[in-house]
Amino acid sequence: MAIQTVGIIGAGTMGNGIAQACAVSGLDVVMVDVADTAVAKGIATVAGSLERLHKKEKITAADKDAALKRIEGTTRYDALGGCDLIIEAATENEELKAKILKQVDALAGPDVVIATNTSSISITRLGAVTKRADKVVGMHFMNPVPLMALVEVIRGQATSDETTRTVMDLSRALGKTPVEVNDFPGFVSNRVLMPMINEAIFAVYEGVARPEAIDEVMKLGMNHPMGPLTLADFIGLDVCLNILEVLHDGLGDPKYRPCPLLRRMVDAGWLGRKSGRGFYTYS
Repeated sequence: MAIQTVGIIGAGTMGNGIAQACAVSGLDVVMVDVADTAVAKGIATVAGSLERLHKKEKITAADKDAALKRIEGTTRYDALGGCDLIIEAATENEELKAKILKQVDALAGPDVVIATNTSSISITRLGAVTKRADKVVGMHFMNPVPLMALVEVIRGQATSDETTRTVMDLSRALGKTPVEVNDFPGFVSNRVLMPMINEAIFAVYEGVARPEAIDEVMKLGMNHPMGPLTLADFIGLDVCLNILEVLHDGLGDPKYRPCPLLRRMVDAGWLGRKSGRGFYTYS
């Protein structure tokens, strides 16, 4: 099935990043969010990102303008009716995602694939709320989407070979490298990453070292481009907590227990970059 128009639900960080990647690759995009302000902010973020790429001479002025024109922002779900593939990129909350997938299932054509950008939630459970579980698949982009090459493609219990091929091919068309994995809590990326971040938070909690020292050790000693606590702030501490809870509940292993300090910081509203304060302070 040729993909020409992609629907994206969510105009936030991940949604607008996916929209940009699709539009730059020549695809038409319908980006939906619940409020006009969210849609406008998403479009403005894409415009700013494209302008930075133009200034760095990564794209031409004509390509920048053409990509932006390919994105239609709206609050109307029925605008997704003409899309060939729909990607859900809402907040990492299973109840919300299931509700969205039910809505999309009711309005999309019978051959339309529904992908979810979840970073940890069961694709099998999300697919089961629809009448097309064979056409539901995980498509986990990395943040920031325009720059990161990986797309983790997750097969649910019922996901068909054809659906998987469609999403793998689309990922390659976007200039990404798709990696197929199976449906387990946290998949591969977060099952490996989040325990490392959690252990770094425990090291702060137990007074082993300050955040700056922990990050410096991991950057200089393990050649990580970004320390785990800086990365946690970038991801969002609330998102890290949600993923760890999925891992802990889904796998039943105490090694995934979220650090009490992480819970306390989230309770305080210290969510990292997006709130201005996490393990570091941001202006």
